[in-house]
Amino acid sequence: MSNVMKKILVTGGCGFIGSNFIRLQLDAYPDVEIVNVDALTYAGNPENLADIDSDSRYRFEKGDIADPDFIEDLLATSNVDAVVNFAAESHVDRSILDSGPFVQTNIVGTQVMLDAARKVGVERYLQVSTDEVYGTLGKEGFFTEETPLAPNSPYSASKAAADMLVRSYFHTHKFPVIITRCSNNYGPYQFPEKLIPLFISNALNDQSLPVYGKGDNVRDWIHVMDHARGVDAALRKGVPGEVYNFGGHGELQNLELTKKLLDALDKPHSLIKYVEDRAGHDFRYAIDTAKAERELGWAPQVDFETGLRDTIDWYLGNPVWVERVKSGAYRDYYETQYGNRLGAEA
Repeated sequence: MSNVMKKILVTGGCGFIGSNFIRLQLDAYPDVEIVNVDALTYAGNPENLADIDSDSRYRFEKGDIADPDFIEDLLATSNVDAVVNFAAESHVDRSILDSGPFVQTNIVGTQVMLDAARKVGVERYLQVSTDEVYGTLGKEGFFTEETPLAPNSPYSASKAAADMLVRSYFHTHKFPVIITRCSNNYGPYQFPEKLIPLFISNALNDQSLPVYGKGDNVRDWIHVMDHARGVDAALRKGVPGEVYNFGGHGELQNLELTKKLLDALDKPHSLIKYVEDRAGHDFRYAIDTAKAERELGWAPQVDFETGLRDTIDWYLGNPVWVERVKSGAYRDYYETQYGNRLGAEA
């Protein structure tokens, strides 16, 4: 199997992680072509990639990965070497309120992508997953690729189900799949419902920062570009049938992170507001990245303190992007940029 991926279909490429991955591909590989499929649900923002719209190597297609007719036709006519599936409903709180969209996109969408990709014989299918499928840790220990799956939220359950489906296609059909699992991402272009951009935005507006429970839950933070580099390494160097974990070695209690953000923005800790803990809230995530480091030659490059400062600076420097996302105005961009060309609606 060749690791020269000339044409890649990326799903969910208008989202936070997918858009950073696409930008990395176009910057790092002059000969690569990208087909980006995104349904443009609430967190899919085509303005994330406005700077590459004119790149002849990039093509955007609006569509739902759970629509078999659309996906089969797209793959049959695009002649791609690989599929990287970022598309997912990904916010735990939303999954608690309504798990239906998570089952539809994360499980059914994955099944549709697998069947269509296998039908046209793509060389590699990479499923982007999450460390949340492993469940929760106590105060010690790390998730490895051999840790049993024990999801505790509807979101992580849907991702675990998708992972098992992907695994089955390797063992049943010998289809060349790879699964990556990653800890909490942060960085530019993250939708402001997630902790870091939400708290930056709230603090700048002197609004309270809602901290679940006592704030002692621990997350392992990884810069989105380190994650994108990991997915790239797995795509090009990974072994079919294998799982690779990525983490940033940046463990931090939520309360400690909140205080760091407030200090960096010169805002008072009195903005912290403790709220009732989330149902089924996992206590701690931490990733053992030894396999990815050993087999892929990957390691995180962005230390958390530097990455957090750069992320804060990005949000401070892009207030229009933040406001357009929060107001929903970014959807107008799609209509202006693509509506007439594709005959599609935002």
